[in-house]
Amino acid sequence: MKQDLQKYIFYSFLSGIVLGILLNNLSNFFPELIKLILNILQFGGDVFLKIIKMLVVPIVFFSLLIGVANLKNISTLGRIGAKTLSLYVFTTMLAISLSLIIGYILSPGEGVNISAESTQLNINKAPSFFTVLLDIIPENPFKSLSEGNMLQVIFFSLILGGCLSNLKDNKNLLNFFNGMNELVLKMLSSLMTIAPIGIFCLISKTFATQGLSSILELLKYFLGVVLIIFIHFFIVYIPLVKLFARVSIKNFLSGIKQIVLFAFSTSSSSATIPITLQNLNKNFNVKSKISSFTVPLGATINMDGTAIMQGMATIFIANIYNIDLLFSDYLSIILTATLASVGTAGVPGVGIIMLGMVLNQVGLPLEGIAIVIGVDRLLDMLRTSLNVSGDAMVTLVVNKTEK
Repeated sequence: MKQDLQKYIFYSFLSGIVLGILLNNLSNFFPELIKLILNILQFGGDVFLKIIKMLVVPIVFFSLLIGVANLKNISTLGRIGAKTLSLYVFTTMLAISLSLIIGYILSPGEGVNISAESTQLNINKAPSFFTVLLDIIPENPFKSLSEGNMLQVIFFSLILGGCLSNLKDNKNLLNFFNGMNELVLKMLSSLMTIAPIGIFCLISKTFATQGLSSILELLKYFLGVVLIIFIHFFIVYIPLVKLFARVSIKNFLSGIKQIVLFAFSTSSSSATIPITLQNLNKNFNVKSKISSFTVPLGATINMDGTAIMQGMATIFIANIYNIDLLFSDYLSIILTATLASVGTAGVPGVGIIMLGMVLNQVGLPLEGIAIVIGVDRLLDMLRTSLNVSGDAMVTLVVNKTEK
């Protein structure tokens, strides 16, 4: 079902491009008819965007709260848990930072200048670094939830989840929040069935008003993400494995080959867990007590590939809408993507949800999601391959340091 949905999204993306270009070429001959069609497409796209906005906050809140509340074994494992979490968060921050730097250099989407008709942006003077950090703490968490301030929602979820995990009699509360989490995920899976229609409407309107100039910039975005994925693997993962795990590059590449191929085929870190555990224990003699903790945790919170996509996509969308990002915006992107990776990993449609969070946080139009989602299925295979490689790397490092 998930593969069928992804296939339909891809087909709707291509169909939207074709219809959009056709409408663009016919606009001078049938202006009134084209205007009517564009209004219909605008309505369909707006419905889809409102659904995404409706789901972002509850999914992040409940997923992150439950994720933190259920991590009781972190305190039990102590040192191993701290090392594992630190490495996963560290590599995710590096991934999003690297993506923003290279994205800034490549500047995909620059010169396209799509007008953000429905978006109002008030660009003020950039706040200081300490102001950005202070703004993470909500004065009123319910206001943060209603306004969709994602950094404040994430902060509140972390605190609430941590306190919930320390309650002696928390079974009823855990069951309640688990139930709410399952409910919003069910809503997402149900409502995402209209995603192909929403994507078709948004893409058609975009190319009807913009024409062919968007396609070349989309290719630049795609190749940019692929480039950063390979750079992150070779300048972050490989040195960490070599220096701290004491594993040669040749042995590492050979040992994770089957893991990467399986992840590439399934586009699922969770589905790859058994293969990852088997190969790490067999090829690298990793202790079972370590791999059984680090690998499932990595499949849940290690999202370096998704972080890379978010960074490049945010810059791409900012450029095509001709919106300048401030230094504080870059800080918000790094913090939002890193913190959210802990709570939203493993959620169906996570790439869309997390990208929507980041765009909301820095005031960029969600319409831009429709432009990048068409190539997301291809990038997802590479992102997942990078993610499971990161799981293997962290496991090897922790295993070596625990000997």
